[in-house]
This record gives sequence, C-alpha cells and structure tokens, in this order.
Amino acid sequence: MRSPPVRRRLLLGLGLWAVLGWLGLGAAPARAQGVELIQLQSGRSDGALTLEFAARVTLPKAVEDAMARGVPVYFVAQATLRRDRWYWRDERVARVSRSWRVVYQPLTSSWRVGLGGLNQTYATLAEAMAAVTRSAGWRIAELSQLEPGKDYYIEFSWRLDTSQLPSPMQIGLGGQADWAIGAERELPVELP
Repeated sequence: MRSPPVRRRLLLGLGLWAVLGWLGLGAAPARAQGVELIQLQSGRSDGALTLEFAARVTLPKAVEDAMARGVPVYFVAQATLRRDRWYWRDERVARVSRSWRVVYQPLTSSWRVGLGGLNQTYATLAEAMAAVTRSAGWRIAELSQLEPGKDYYIEFSWRLDTSQLPSPMQIGLGGQADWAIGAERELPVELP
C-alpha cells in the first residue's frame, strides 16, 4: 500500500496539532519531557569542531525521591555529526557521548557526580544537576574530517538513561512518563 504524499501527511499532521492545541493537549515545542535546551551551539577550537550546551531540567517527584534514597541515576548526552546527502541516508561522520552518574551520599549528606573516572561532590541536588546539564568545549570531530562546501549538522540528545538503573527498578518503567526525561535537537554546522 502506498503512503500518502508528503503534502497530505503534512496537512494531516498540522490538523492533528491544531485539534490537540484547541483541546489544550499540545506540548510546547521549546520544552520536551522536563528538559528545556536553553543553549546549543557549535564552534571551532584547536582544530576541532566543538559543542556547547546548557539545559534547564525539572525532575519529576518520582525521580527526585529515588535519588534522595541513594539510587544512582545516569544522564547521557549524545551528539552525532552527519553530512547531508541527497541520494542516500545522511552520512555519519562522528558520534560522541557522555554519561554522568548522580548519586546521593547519605553519610555525608552530599551529592556525587561522576563523569568517566572523575568524581565531584556537591552540597545540593541543584548544584549537582547544574554540573550535569551543561558542557563547553566538547570535541565532536576533527576539522580535517569535514569537506569544504558540504552541508553538515549535529543531532544532539540529552536524557535520563533508565537502562542503567538497578534491575528491580527497571521493571514497569516502560509506561511511566515520570522517567522519560529528555530533549533532542538538530543544529546546522557553519563551515568557513
């Protein structure tokens, strides 16, 4: 069975959003599932394409309660650099990711954030989340990998990774919207 033409699918999609908006069920486009990307930009530094991001996160009560009980929670940022191609799928040039582990330490009443082998301690959850929700100078790819005159873009995502929660907690999380925290965005890359 043939799919409807793109124009008809677009009109059907717009009509659906209009109905949802009229009913008050439409989601705000700048904010997705508790995460608002307030900054996302690419740059160049030391012969590399870099990425800078900052997000504002509102944690649901269920997530905060689990974290306050000492459950380690993981947040993941992922960036994929792609080259536009008209004849086939866009080519993946590079993919990088970072994973932060946030855990409450009840004996010291502090929050510990781990990134790779580095750990930092914070006094409050807000301070710990500030460290997890921003990054500057994150190397995405070497500029030598990019061809002049071609169009590139970055697919960026930041989310709570439920696959790294303790196994007993993962049971039944599939249908709980409280644990589906994340945002995605595409960013065009400006080349000289």
